[in-house]
Amino acid sequence: MQRLIASLTSWIKEKVIAANGRGVVVGMSGGVDSSAVAVLCQFAFPHSTLGVVIPCYSNKTDEIHAKLVAGKFGIVTKTIVLDEVLDSLLEILPKGDLDIATKKLAQANLKPRLRMVVLYYLANCLGYLVVGASNKSELSIGYFTKHGDGAADLFPLGNLFKTQIYELATYLDIPREIVSKPPSAGLWAGQTDEVELGLTYTELDQYLATGEAGKELRQKIDSMMNENSHKRSIGAIPDF
Repeated sequence: MQRLIASLTSWIKEKVIAANGRGVVVGMSGGVDSSAVAVLCQFAFPHSTLGVVIPCYSNKTDEIHAKLVAGKFGIVTKTIVLDEVLDSLLEILPKGDLDIATKKLAQANLKPRLRMVVLYYLANCLGYLVVGASNKSELSIGYFTKHGDGAADLFPLGNLFKTQIYELATYLDIPREIVSKPPSAGLWAGQTDEVELGLTYTELDQYLATGEAGKELRQKIDSMMNENSHKRSIGAIPDF
């Protein structure tokens, strides 16, 4: 595990320097993924890592957890609250005659997209690169918001399954209350990843790693991968 940490730290540093960057900006949500990647960033750039806490009608506990990690590892943070920004945007957007579930998801996805705007604004101002926290499990099935948490210059955890992130976070000594809480994108109150996905990360990771799963589970995962393939590219371009 120490070798993995050293390799990821070096990789972050090399990529940023190659892009003529001066440091990194990372969104800190208080979850296990963003906590782990923020610590790796701090190892790579101890004097030029900015952790950004961006509440947007978020669970207060998530903000507390983000700042707990920042304090423990000496990460400089900036907090930018987007509640009123989201309200203002929703006020001017067309209401439309939408299905309730569709409207709820569309509005929820505004949160990570607004956070992306903040992260890139700060990165542009500082000459930094934006580091994302998505892992291999989520990237493989497109479980992220396009142009939201799926937007970053670097994804250091992109080759690690979610179950491996827990091992990494434990080794890094991320506070136990963060590692043990149910993973959530924080899109709405009570939202958790595994309930929304309809499967556990253990089931997902086993299938992605081995190709082994029951018929129903295999079909569910394959369907997500196919439907969300557009999210894993810059956009379709004609081949002529």
